[in-house]
Amino acid sequence: MTIQGKVVVITGGSSGLGKAMAIEYVKRGANVVINGRREEALVEAAKEIDATGKHVRYLAGDIADPNVAQRLIEEGIAAYGRIDTLINNAGIFMSKPFTEYTQEDFTRYLSTNVVGFFHVTQSAAAVMLQQGKGHIVNITTSLVDQPSVDVPSVLASLTKGGLQAATKSLAIEYASRGVRVNAISPGVIKTPMHPVEAHETLAKLHPMGRMGEEHEIVEAVVYLDSANFVTGEILHVDGGQNAGH
Repeated sequence: MTIQGKVVVITGGSSGLGKAMAIEYVKRGANVVINGRREEALVEAAKEIDATGKHVRYLAGDIADPNVAQRLIEEGIAAYGRIDTLINNAGIFMSKPFTEYTQEDFTRYLSTNVVGFFHVTQSAAAVMLQQGKGHIVNITTSLVDQPSVDVPSVLASLTKGGLQAATKSLAIEYASRGVRVNAISPGVIKTPMHPVEAHETLAKLHPMGRMGEEHEIVEAVVYLDSANFVTGEILHVDGGQNAGH
């Protein structure tokens, strides 16, 4: 399937992986709608993604709010007429021993990683089912399948693990109705989330001995978007972490 002319909604699209995905999709001829909490950051990202403004739209707001999630999908339809792909990229991560997580940490994790996913995916899926086709991609983490004593992160496993389970469940529910659902399970990727001084330590977490690059995740997403016979897949792009240590 060609990417030319596709309409792609990307949450967490103002920086890091989300922005890198949007840039690549526009380069390949797609139209994108990005979401993030901060409008100023979205405005700057939109200029970087497409200076002409023809192939990018944005909506600021928290997708844990069902009204924001609905408006995000409506923005894509109003601007471009349909929704072909939803990339659930928005998410937070913090490594802490289990007993040190606060109620606020727990609420933030659920709000961003689960509640936001639920509302925007439900809105997008309704449109895709009506169209008779569509693709949903969820971004999880390799720590779901291979926890590490060096990176205590039970809330990441709790929430992103839920997304992996939901990926397979939705893939089966919609397999005969033209809507595919897949996930990318990354290792630690070089994004603004990780300070440069931590890169050497983070690289050692991977059997391949290095961190991942943004373009390696983007390429995996693009692959899944064009792999019409693939659904329910959890694609590990993690330098060998999922294989073992």
